[in-house]
Amino acid sequence: MDVLIQILVTGATLGAMYALASVGLALIWGTLGMFNMAHGLFMTIGAYGSYSIVIHLGLPIYIGLPAGFVAGALTGCLMHVLIVKFMLGTKNFGTNIMVATAGVGIILEDLVLKGYGAYPFTQPMSVLGSFKVGNVVISYQAVIIVAVAAALIGATAVLLLKTRLGRAIRATAMNLDAAKLMGVRTERTYLQVLAIAGGLAGAAGVLISSLSTLSPQMGGDPMLKAFVICVVAGLGHVGGTGLAAVALGLLEAAVQYFLGVRFGFPVMLVLVILFLIWRPNGLFGKKVVVRL
Repeated sequence: MDVLIQILVTGATLGAMYALASVGLALIWGTLGMFNMAHGLFMTIGAYGSYSIVIHLGLPIYIGLPAGFVAGALTGCLMHVLIVKFMLGTKNFGTNIMVATAGVGIILEDLVLKGYGAYPFTQPMSVLGSFKVGNVVISYQAVIIVAVAAALIGATAVLLLKTRLGRAIRATAMNLDAAKLMGVRTERTYLQVLAIAGGLAGAAGVLISSLSTLSPQMGGDPMLKAFVICVVAGLGHVGGTGLAAVALGLLEAAVQYFLGVRFGFPVMLVLVILFLIWRPNGLFGKKVVVRL
C-alpha cells in the first residue's frame, strides 16, 4: 500500500506539471496549426520572471506565480506580434514557423544566459514541510503543485467552454473561414491563444523549477515531454492532453520506482513510437477524411 501511495503521489505531481506544460502546446496546435518550438523557453521565462519579482524586487512570495504567468503570457504576445502574424497563411507555414520559433527559443535562451548567467538558482516559490500518509512522506510543495495546476487547467476549461472568448477560439480551431464569416476576429483570437498558452507555460515553469533549480536550459526536457503527451493524446486535443499527461505521469512514476529514474523518459519515448505506429492520430484524435 505504501508503494502504491508513493507512486500515486509522485505520478500526480509529475502529471500536474506535465498537463500544465502540454495543454498550452495543444491549444496552439489546435487553433493555429503550428508547433511552437519556443514553448520550453516560455517556461524558462516564467520561472525567471517569478524569481526576479521575489528576489530582486522583494515582493511577497505569493506574487511569484502570477508574475510567472504574466511573463509567459507577455512572451507569447510578443512572439505573435513580431513573428507569427506575419507568417500566418503563407506557403509551408507549418514547417517555416517551426524553424522560426526554434530560432526564437535559441535567442531567448541566450538572453537569459547573458542576463542571469549559467549558475543555477533556487526558486523561492517553494514551501517547506511535509506530512505522512502511512509511511509515505508527502511534501506540502507537491500538494500545492497539484492544486495550482488543477485550478489553472480548470480555469482554462471554463474559459474555453463557457465564455465568448472560448467560443471564438473553438470556432477558429474548427473552421477558420466559417469563423471569419461569423464575425470572429481571428487575428486577435490567435494573439489571445498565444497569451493563454504562454501564461500556462510560464506557470508550469515556476512549478517545475520549484522542485529542481532555475537554469537557462530548464525548459528543454519539459517541452519534449509535453510534445510526447500531445502526440499520445492527439495533436490539438486539449482535454485529452490533460488526461494523457496525468496517465503518463503515473506511468513515469511507476517506471522510476521499479526500474530507476533514468528509465522514465526512455519508456515515454518508446510509448510515443508505439502510438505513432498503432494510432497515428493519438488516443483522442480523429482521422480526417478529405473528399476531392
